[in-house]
Amino acid sequence: MKNTQRITKNNKRSINRELTLITYGFLLLFLGMVAYFVYFIGFKAEDFINNPYNPRLSSFSEHVIRGDILASDGTVLATTKVDAEGGEKREYPKANEYAHIVGFADNGMAGIELDDSFLLLRSHAFILERMINELRDRKNPGDSLVTSLDTALTDAVYNNFGPYDGAVVALDPSTGRILSLVSKPDFDPNHVSENWFSYTSDSGSSVLVNRAIQGRYPPGSTFKILTALSYLSSGGSMDDEFNCQGSYTQGDTTIHCYHNSVHGQQSFRDAFGNSCNSIFAQISLGLNISEVNSLAKRLLFNKTLPVDLKNVKKSSFALKSGDDGLIMQTMIGQGNTLVTPIHMAMLVSALSNDGILYKPSVAEHTQNDKGITVRKFKPDEYGTLFTKEETEELRELMRYAVTNGTGSRLISDNYTAYGKTGTAEFSADKSQAHSWFVGFAEKDDKKLAVAIILEKAGSGSEHAVPLARIMFDEYFK
Repeated sequence: MKNTQRITKNNKRSINRELTLITYGFLLLFLGMVAYFVYFIGFKAEDFINNPYNPRLSSFSEHVIRGDILASDGTVLATTKVDAEGGEKREYPKANEYAHIVGFADNGMAGIELDDSFLLLRSHAFILERMINELRDRKNPGDSLVTSLDTALTDAVYNNFGPYDGAVVALDPSTGRILSLVSKPDFDPNHVSENWFSYTSDSGSSVLVNRAIQGRYPPGSTFKILTALSYLSSGGSMDDEFNCQGSYTQGDTTIHCYHNSVHGQQSFRDAFGNSCNSIFAQISLGLNISEVNSLAKRLLFNKTLPVDLKNVKKSSFALKSGDDGLIMQTMIGQGNTLVTPIHMAMLVSALSNDGILYKPSVAEHTQNDKGITVRKFKPDEYGTLFTKEETEELRELMRYAVTNGTGSRLISDNYTAYGKTGTAEFSADKSQAHSWFVGFAEKDDKKLAVAIILEKAGSGSEHAVPLARIMFDEYFK
């Protein structure tokens, strides 16, 4: 009998423990759901509402007049005009110049108009004014979005772009703020509706493509920044000596220097400054390809880029051991590698900022119709792309490319410039090439990082560098 009672008590204890565990399990699950609900409401609700596929977003426009988009100096980039009958028309005073970054809100949406639509359809007008408008069935004025876009810098870019297609991105390295973003060919967002058929019916038309974030190009010699880092990380030295004969042959592949230039005796520092293809092809065959792939991954290749803009394309990189010809082509910036201009701007931005990358963003703050700030957007640090040693080495090489190499047009008494030019072949016709420049300039605590590509323009030093000079001169004047 005692044994039976003991067993019964043990069974009850076991059942009680199980019930207690189940109760606590459900309690923890409930608390987790509550915590996630609070997190969602506090941090993710606006992102969800701002999704262009959310039908609730379009209903906001029934009660709020879409707010303005402003440059950092208050210049109006987008506004809504309301006629006497209450009809609304979205207008873009700067027309084509800001077409791709500001976007449009007709026949769909693009650019800032899409990315920050929710912010523009919120109203923080004085509460009494909102109550009166609602009683009278009037719309409330939407909040304005103040961006980081620099009108003087963008004017300088747009007015000196030349007859080429391509893109320019300019970032503030210390915050990640986008100061200028221009893409060509462009369009007039004031007339998207009437021109929509011609923009979309022609398969060859690409005016709606934002090349700064969606264009993918061979990087040309700008990729030698990564090749140089791979070489130095594997034990190479700035002072290693090489001899350039104008070309380098391995197996069936011959790599030529631009215009078959013979650079002669060169240190590695000289080879970088003069963008010597022959020497870089030679050193590429001694690199550990697995480590090169790891470096590319660390520098955000084949990854979704941390950018506060929608529809940003990934840069692509892939390389295997065994094909010497492809290795040489890849490590001088040809091969199968493709990059976006904004990605290259992010890399040099990090080099200007002690290796630390801030996520590119354009939203500074929102304000109500009386100009009172409603919400501020803080810079968002992504993380460290380059170590201190890597940053110092690459900065030394990029400075040398300006003082003693292909970027010499950037020598100035008003700022200190660093950079790398590129001339990227893109077809079997080697007489045609894209013109690249990536780099940055500094003066005291002020910094500007840029990436420039001019399609089919030719040499980077002859075309992209002069545009970079105009940008630096304007920004640091």
